[in-house]
Amino acid sequence: MKILLEELAWQPVPSRQWIGSEAWITDPNLMSFSFCTGAIGVAIQRSVIPGLRDFLLDLSVSEVAASTVLTEFWENAFNCSLIKTSKLNKRACDGTEDIKTLKSPYTETSQLRVSNMVYKAVYAIAHAIHNAVCQETNATIQCDKYMRLEPKQVLSELKKVSFSQNGYHISFDSNGDPIAFYELVNWQKSKSGVIEPVTVGYYDASLPMGEQFLINRNLTWLEDSTQIPVSICSESCPPGTRKVLQKGKPICCYDCIPCPEGEITNMTDASDCFLCPREFWPNAEKDTCFPKPMEFLSFDDVLSITLTTFSVSGACLAIITAVIFFCHRRTPIVRANNSELSFLLLFSLTLCFLCSLTFIGVPSKWSCMLRHTAFGITFVLCISCVLGKTLVVLMAFKATLPGSNTMKWFGPPQQRMTVVSVTFIQVIICTVWLVLSPPFPVKNLTTYKEKIILECALGSAVGFWAVLGYIGLLAVFCFLLAVLARKLPDNFNEAKLITFSMLIFCAVWITFIPAYVSSPGKFTVAVEIFAILASSFGLILCIFAPKCFIILFQPEKNTKKYLMNKK
Repeated sequence: MKILLEELAWQPVPSRQWIGSEAWITDPNLMSFSFCTGAIGVAIQRSVIPGLRDFLLDLSVSEVAASTVLTEFWENAFNCSLIKTSKLNKRACDGTEDIKTLKSPYTETSQLRVSNMVYKAVYAIAHAIHNAVCQETNATIQCDKYMRLEPKQVLSELKKVSFSQNGYHISFDSNGDPIAFYELVNWQKSKSGVIEPVTVGYYDASLPMGEQFLINRNLTWLEDSTQIPVSICSESCPPGTRKVLQKGKPICCYDCIPCPEGEITNMTDASDCFLCPREFWPNAEKDTCFPKPMEFLSFDDVLSITLTTFSVSGACLAIITAVIFFCHRRTPIVRANNSELSFLLLFSLTLCFLCSLTFIGVPSKWSCMLRHTAFGITFVLCISCVLGKTLVVLMAFKATLPGSNTMKWFGPPQQRMTVVSVTFIQVIICTVWLVLSPPFPVKNLTTYKEKIILECALGSAVGFWAVLGYIGLLAVFCFLLAVLARKLPDNFNEAKLITFSMLIFCAVWITFIPAYVSSPGKFTVAVEIFAILASSFGLILCIFAPKCFIILFQPEKNTKKYLMNKK
């Protein structure tokens, strides 16, 4: 350590906080290096050995000459020679040397540390030998001074030793180790500018956990400062980040990298981040996992309120139309357009508008099954009515040809049977779907990483597309029939209106498919509701709006004469 400090003293070095072991932290020879001011370390306990100073200072020349160790010390301390030597640079010691006037570590016995350990070790051995050769009987101690002891006997007794000497207690644990006690030493400058070791705390292993280490005085740090130095070259990484070592630099130099998406750290200077559970997501600081928010098309959502408003408005429009038709049920325009099928169509349209409400709210087992089946059945009922009206137009024209009796094969009973039969097929498809693999609520964790989408799984995709496919098949068939009847020579040909309504219906559902597949989260449901409402509005406005306009605003056209006028 001395060699290292001497090298560092040759040129200015960056300030460093020195932390020393008991091997050098109390060495007075090293305290001359001023750049080490503020060094801190653990030291063996300091002690004053009674009588040692007097013993060391009460040495005669003859006693010194009898010991080679003391002779070397004496000659180095007074720069003289006790024995005849050929060295010319040293004078002969003449006996006038006074050790009491000597200022050296030898005479400073108040800072003895390792020497005190030797002092206690000798007493420990003495107590062990005493316990081995002496026995206490009847309050008297009998010792066998001539007993031959084996080393293992002394060792056995040494482990049991417990005594106090020089103000300190000495004992050994089951491993034969003494109870650890260290002083915390700090190099501080005195008023005179000299560096001195100051005891600022201690470590005592005999005390309860939590009380073993204590600092009871102010510390001086590097450059004689009282401010605690930072012991790293990088600032601590806060929670939410992890440490990444800087290449080619010490391990205390690192960068703080934010945790990847979906991962957190909740401690300072973490080396790794860890993933949140599947249904949890980190907060903005990435130091805590919170439950992911649930997303679904709720009734208080602006989009839901808008769709609900259109749904209820459409249902009200269908009911108002039915009331208008009922109030004018005896007029030619209502009678000419098969009033029974018209009322059934308005009823089914009302259900179509209202079934869109089943798509809003938290998905449940029953709502998932109801929303798709109700939608499929009501739309088939609606299209079957339109199909019936289209067939009536075609059959009515055929009946006007000479010798034709076509209408007797397509009277009201047959029309009802057509509607029931076509709708019953959809009921069977929906029943098979619900029995084999019905829709069910699921938590979608894959579309978005940061939130959970509550949605209805189709159960069987085949069942869902079978329901849609059957509706599409009927719509195309109805559209083709309406196209065939659109140029029939009738002043009020309903087939033209049906053609336009079916064109809108097919266009809506053709664009629905890619939009439904590509829409994320709650917008998937919104797209389906929009398709239902758009196609329903298309039917009611195209088929019934012109008739209602004539009934309410052009009553002169609502006559048998006008309707029978062929162009």
